[in-house]
Amino acid sequence: MKLKKNDEIELLIESISSEGTGVGRYDGFAVFVDGAVTGDRIVAHIIKVKSSYAVGIIKKIIKASVFRIGADCASFERCGGCSFRQIDYAHELEMKRKSVEDALRRLGGADVAVEEILSIPDPDRYRNKGIYPVGIDENGKTAVGFFAKRSHRIVDCRDCRLAPEEFEGIINVISRWSAEFGVTVYDEESHRGLLRYIYLRKGFATGQLMVCLVINGDVVPAGDVLIERLTNGYPGIKSIVLNINKEKTNVALGRKCVTVFGADFIEDELCSLRFRISPLSFFQVNPAGCELLYARAREYAALKKGETLLDLYCGAGTIGLSMAADCKEVIGVEVIPDAVANAKANAELNGISNARFICSDAAEAAESLRAEKLRPDCVILDPPRKGCSAETVELVAGFAPSRIVYVSCDPSTLARDCKRFAEHGYTVSKATAVDMFPRTRHVECVTLMTRSK
Repeated sequence: MKLKKNDEIELLIESISSEGTGVGRYDGFAVFVDGAVTGDRIVAHIIKVKSSYAVGIIKKIIKASVFRIGADCASFERCGGCSFRQIDYAHELEMKRKSVEDALRRLGGADVAVEEILSIPDPDRYRNKGIYPVGIDENGKTAVGFFAKRSHRIVDCRDCRLAPEEFEGIINVISRWSAEFGVTVYDEESHRGLLRYIYLRKGFATGQLMVCLVINGDVVPAGDVLIERLTNGYPGIKSIVLNINKEKTNVALGRKCVTVFGADFIEDELCSLRFRISPLSFFQVNPAGCELLYARAREYAALKKGETLLDLYCGAGTIGLSMAADCKEVIGVEVIPDAVANAKANAELNGISNARFICSDAAEAAESLRAEKLRPDCVILDPPRKGCSAETVELVAGFAPSRIVYVSCDPSTLARDCKRFAEHGYTVSKATAVDMFPRTRHVECVTLMTRSK
């Protein structure tokens, strides 16, 4: 029987996709169902049929999986943030470990076992950063929260269970101020309205808070009133910033930041080092998980005192600086100027004199290092989700480092790049998954690649 829209079928959920969606098969035909759990037997209502798959929604749970638990967030079914609040956390961890192993073997051709997944004790309140879109909901009311799944419709969710509790209070102070002083909210279609996002950061070790308003303009009305209310209510606020984004784009942050209160940055601690974090600089969102990740990366790097470490995509310098004591020199490369400025300041802040940072892309940095006749013994890669370009892989392999430590937030692009490195004589010898993003579909992983002699 060929499936068609509005059919209702009984379905056993056999697995979870990389997008966090339950997968079952109907006469061998794949059916994807949001919110379903491996082992669920359900009645699925079909809402879309394509040539090779169908999409359904849960009409009824006939028999719940042993891994199913009650979701503990009222916004869970509508919000696009969490994927796994209805799944037992131990099972979530095993799914993520297996997803990394499967990707490395199936897509990367790497015969390596991911023997464990590292995780923090509490999968809630771990994020030190939140970017909340602001808009008008279907009832004409201002909504602050997160985009719904596969949509730019905003679900009002001010107390995200992944974020610090004080973020909700700060958002409410800003919402009351915006209503009182007629601050318009941004509309994507018309490109009108002032307030686009509320962007918050917290240093968990220091307690310092940053409040950043992303605006479609240059100034906000009654800014002094907002500053007074925020700082009186939350003395941990050390920085209030306006991020100017007048572009007609879905990218949240603009390139220009104007500090209207306090410092241009906040500080936090990681791996016994202190770091300055500006609005545009990258800093891992889960500090406790990050320390687990960096400790494993440091173990894989196995640096010696006379060796040189090249840290590509170095961001604010966190991972390279955490290993600086182990080697002769750390060279960090990053294309974002603000992040490089942060990295240099972070080295100085921690009294680290054997680290330097280059603001350029990988190709320019490679040319510069070759001109100095420098050859790194170990290369750390921590690229964005899209992974490394083929050119970057070739450039890194051209240095012929004995070890490449690759940190990734996307198992599929990691596997692709491992396969590219294999063409240059590198083999994945070790791999560890790290649950940096509990309750979401995302998983971090770190691999060690070594060169065939």
